[in-house]
Amino acid sequence: MISKKYLFFLAGIVWTIAGYNVLHIGLQTYTRYLSPIPFLGSVAVFLFFHFMIFGKLVKKHTKRINGYTENKKWFWNFFDLKSFLIMAFMISAGVLIRNWNLVPEWFIAFFYTGLGTSLLLAGIRFFYQFFFIQTKFSIQ
Repeated sequence: MISKKYLFFLAGIVWTIAGYNVLHIGLQTYTRYLSPIPFLGSVAVFLFFHFMIFGKLVKKHTKRINGYTENKKWFWNFFDLKSFLIMAFMISAGVLIRNWNLVPEWFIAFFYTGLGTSLLLAGIRFFYQFFFIQTKFSIQ
């Protein structure tokens, strides 16, 4: 068991790694599709995922973790079951989409870049909770 403060750190690691990997795939593909249209698409994807999904998710998990009455929790409590299932679905769908060429490469370029940036920002927000907000919990 770990201090609940470290649940934010674990969430930061998971979301940052996921965001980096998705963003990296998008940017590698992006080099062949540099123009204003894919860029605007990436911005739209980022804004949608940031404000409609991952921004809300960070707030939800922050509230849930802060609501734990015990100071120590099992490490997997940085997520709830629904979030683990969503993450598993997203990873599986991403792998299938790329391996089976279900969408054109230009779609991967703009969509993964926007999605990866949003995921990365979610990870950074969890790290922010760990380093700057959750200082009231003792480090043990």
